Amino acid sequence: MSNQITAAAIKMLREKTGAGMMECKAALTEAAGDEQTAIEILRKRGLATATKKAGRVAAEGLVDSYIHAGGKIGVLVEVNCETDFVARGEEFRNFVHDIAMHITAAEPRYTTKEEVPSEVLDKEREIALEQARTDPKNANKPQQVLEKIVEGRLSKFFQEACLMEQPFVKDQNITIAELVRQMISKTGENIRVRRFTRFKMGEGLEKRVSDLGAEVQDLLGGNQ
Repeated sequence: MSNQITAAAIKMLREKTGAGMMECKAALTEAAGDEQTAIEILRKRGLATATKKAGRVAAEGLVDSYIHAGGKIGVLVEVNCETDFVARGEEFRNFVHDIAMHITAAEPRYTTKEEVPSEVLDKEREIALEQARTDPKNANKPQQVLEKIVEGRLSKFFQEACLMEQPFVKDQNITIAELVRQMISKTGENIRVRRFTRFKMGEGLEKRVSDLGAEVQDLLGGNQ
């Protein structure tokens, strides 16, 4: 039956329930494609309530760190929840630490797609369009086809640059957004990755280039 489950049906179920893509696909498969039955399956598993909690205030939470490569890379991340009770729980702490570890490994630049500055997005779109136009495979293709190619490349950019769009490093079958929704379902609280900072030793600094010949000449000149 799984071959009858379309991407559109999965997307529709996801929008209605807030459950992850993989959970929606599994529920639809189990329900033989019947959306209402799939919703009931997700509700029974506690996966269909995440979007209802999204508007609630999350002012508690945790700031955690992850240090890697002998102190060469470090991350600070703030993840919010609704109550101190959840924030102090081991499961939430492990979840936040996993987020920090993921940021260390995946190097996101932004938390969400909405945070990408318009000038950055415009530049990425310009580059993608130029690449599409100059690709011999796209010769004589109409503008609307090129625009679809550009949108596909922008989607890939979001997956690489935005934390919530990235596949989770410990489980490539889900995104960070889906990981967050799973935690919302488990805790019954609104949970939000608010902000993060990633540090890499020496990043942005000009490294000193050693000119051995010049150093020898300086030494010789100093001895004369």
